[in-house]
Amino acid sequence: MSLLNEYFQKEQQLKQLQEDLERLQKDQRLKSELDLKDKLEALMKEFNKRPADIIALLDPKAEQRAAKAPATSATGRRKRRLKIYKHPKTGEVIETRGGNHKGLRSWKDEFGEETVESWLVRTED
Repeated sequence: MSLLNEYFQKEQQLKQLQEDLERLQKDQRLKSELDLKDKLEALMKEFNKRPADIIALLDPKAEQRAAKAPATSATGRRKRRLKIYKHPKTGEVIETRGGNHKGLRSWKDEFGEETVESWLVRTED
């Protein structure tokens, strides 16, 4: 793409973003949310509180839920959930953390993906 074409494309994107911004600024819902945010910040400043303090006050169990969040590995990916499937006729059980399980794949090929997904018994972390 030539530099001139890139300039015109960026100029058009800028115009579109400005129109979107003007539309949002006229939206009453945004105005009320901004007003709420300003009032909350003023209250936090008045009482010398941080956002974390407010969350702990309004939702005491938030810390517990955050502590239970799955730990990430060294690569930054969290562990997949364990899915447990049970064949309704044979009673065979397959436990897998991914979709490439050989037995699960053969079930999906034979019975269809929707049918096999309906055999999902439970998921675990």
